[in-house]
Amino acid sequence: MIRAGILIALLLASLAPAGAADEAAPVVRAEVIRRLPHDRRAFTEGLFIRDGMLYESTGEVGASSIRKVDLATGRVLKRAIVPPPYFGEGIISWGDQLISLTWQHQKGFRWRLTDFKRLGSFDYPGEGWALTSDGKQIIMSDGTPELRFLDPLTLKETRRLQVTADGQPLRRINELEYVEGEIYANIWMTDWIARIDPESGQVVGWIDVSKLAADSGSDGVNSVANGIAWDAKRRRLYVTGKNWPWLYEIKLPPAAHKR
Repeated sequence: MIRAGILIALLLASLAPAGAADEAAPVVRAEVIRRLPHDRRAFTEGLFIRDGMLYESTGEVGASSIRKVDLATGRVLKRAIVPPPYFGEGIISWGDQLISLTWQHQKGFRWRLTDFKRLGSFDYPGEGWALTSDGKQIIMSDGTPELRFLDPLTLKETRRLQVTADGQPLRRINELEYVEGEIYANIWMTDWIARIDPESGQVVGWIDVSKLAADSGSDGVNSVANGIAWDAKRRRLYVTGKNWPWLYEIKLPPAAHKR
């Protein structure tokens, strides 16, 4: 299991010399409110809640899918297959559509929300990792320290934001969720969720989910923490991981100080 020491090494593995360091961001341990069933076969890549339903995307070639899931039971209500050779990645909804990414094929898909019929595709350079939305634009991660902002109608890139932690570019930004003015992001191969200021790109806080990973039987190699869903109507925050048997509702951490 990868812990804090390796996380620090990841943070300091910068692409270029950094400027003055940011003020150290506070760390809180995830406090579990309840556990809900989660399909252990789901190699989770994307997660969000809409109208009380959980939507999830799964990865691995030949097993990639998008799903509508009953939040309370974990039962899959609707499923669409992302066919080989694609490795499914993040998803988000916009209007009456679902938008999904693939990992290394530089191609995403549009799906009709009601019946998961595939409506079309779009292209982007580089890798696709995860998606979320601030209500105005779609935000995309690609495994680098940069987040891309996309026009939700054309899915064309409008700008990029570099993410820094302690003054260093933060690599391996994975699954995303927009939570009350912050971008939450799993950092791949760690038990940490970064809380990112969408204006400055600075990490303003961390959530340590290591106890949840241990409870789920994570091996720290493949079954890592990945998946954040925010129910804005009920103000409930959920997290899970790849092949985890549980979806955890956790306590929302205090608002981070914005500089």
